[in-house]
Amino acid sequence: MDILIAFSLIAVLFILLGSGVWIGMSLLAVAYVAMEFFTPRSAGDGMMLTIWGYTSSWTLTALPLFLWMGEILFRSKLSSSLFTGLAPWLGHLPGRLLHTNVVGCTIFAAISGSSAATCATVGKMTLPELKKRGYPDQIAIGSLAGAGTLGLLIPPSIIMIVYGVAANVSISKLFLAGVLPGLMLGLLFMCYIGLWSVINRQQIPVESMRESLLSKLKSSRHLIPTVLLIALVLGSIYSGVATATESAAMGVAGALLLSRLEGTLNWNTFKEGVFAAARLYCMIGLILAGAAFLSLSMGFIGLPRHIAEMIGSLGLTPFGLMLLLMVFFIVLGCFLDGISMVVLTLAVLLPTVQAAGFDLIWFGIFIVLVVEMAQITPPVGFNLFVIQGLTKRSILWIARAALPFFVILFGAVMLIYTFPDIVLWLPNRM
Repeated sequence: MDILIAFSLIAVLFILLGSGVWIGMSLLAVAYVAMEFFTPRSAGDGMMLTIWGYTSSWTLTALPLFLWMGEILFRSKLSSSLFTGLAPWLGHLPGRLLHTNVVGCTIFAAISGSSAATCATVGKMTLPELKKRGYPDQIAIGSLAGAGTLGLLIPPSIIMIVYGVAANVSISKLFLAGVLPGLMLGLLFMCYIGLWSVINRQQIPVESMRESLLSKLKSSRHLIPTVLLIALVLGSIYSGVATATESAAMGVAGALLLSRLEGTLNWNTFKEGVFAAARLYCMIGLILAGAAFLSLSMGFIGLPRHIAEMIGSLGLTPFGLMLLLMVFFIVLGCFLDGISMVVLTLAVLLPTVQAAGFDLIWFGIFIVLVVEMAQITPPVGFNLFVIQGLTKRSILWIARAALPFFVILFGAVMLIYTFPDIVLWLPNRM
C-alpha cells in the first residue's frame, strides 16, 4: 500500500510540473500532502525544520557566490576578448577555429558553473564569427552544444555543489574529481572535430593569416587576468588553503577587481549581477528546499526502501545498474532540468547505489555526465533551447547536429566506469 501511495504522489507531482507550476512549489505541495495525510508526523514541523536545515547550510553558501562571480565576469570584457585571444593559437589544428567552441567553453566553464551560461556566452562570440569565416553550421553548432555541457563538469560546478549538499559528500573532492574527466571530455570533443575536419577537408576554410608569437601573446593578453582568477579559485581549493565557500568569496572579490580594472564595473552592472545571481539562487534554493522536504516525506512513506528492494530483486550487476540509471536519467532529462533531476532522485537512489558498491564521489561525476547527455536531448535539453535562441534553428535540427557529441558523452561514461581512477585519482590524493 505504501508503494502505491508513493507512486500516486509522484504521478501528481509530474502532473503539477507538466501544468507549469513552479518546480519548488510542486515539490513542497506534494511533500506536504504526503506527510500530512499518510504519515503520523506533523507536516508543518517537518517542513520548517527541513527547509531551515537545507537553506542555512554553510556549504551551500558557495552556490550564490559562484553564481555571482559568473554574473560579474559575464558582464566583463571576457565575452568579447575570448575569441580574439584563442583564435591565433588554434588556427594550425585540424578543424582550425572550430576548436574555439571547446576551448572557450572549457575556460568559461571554470568561471560560470552553468551549462546554459557557458553555451550562451561562448555561442554569442563564436557562432557569428565562424559563420562569417565560412565554417559549416552543422559542426559549428553541434560542437557548441556538446562543449557547452562542460559548464556542468569543469569546476566550480553548480550541480556539483547541489549534489555535494544533498549526498553529504565533500564539495572540494567533487571539484577535484571533475577536473580530469572534464579535460578528457574536452580532448575527446577536439579529437572528433579534428577527425571530422580531416574527412571533410573541403568544408574547412583556409585561414591565410600567419601570426608571430609576439602577435599571438598580444591577442591573448586579455585572457591572462581571467586565467589567473581561475587559478586563484581552483588552486585555493586544491591546495587545501580554502574551502569551496571561501574560494568562492575570493572569486567574487577577484571578479569585481578584474571588472573594475577593465572599466566594465559600474553601479548598473554591479546591481544587474547581484539581482541575476539572487534570482537564480532563489530558484535553486526553492527547488532544494522542496526536494529535501519531499525526500523526508517519501522516507516516512518508505519509497526509498521499496525502490532499493525492487532494484535489488532484479539481480543486476553494477554495470547493469549503471546502464539502467543512465537510461533513467536521460529519460527524466527529457522533462526536467539537471538540478531538479538530482534533487528529486538522490534520496531514493543513494541507498541502492551504496549497496551496489559505487563510490559517492564517482557517482556524483557519473550523474553530472549523464545530466550533460540530457542537456542535448530533446525536448527539454537546455543547451538546445539556448542554441535555438542564438540560431533560430529547430530543436530537432540542433539535436541531430549534437548527436555525435552525445555519443562521445556516452563513451566518456563507459571510460570512467572502466577506469574509475580517472575520477578518483585526484580526490584520493587530497
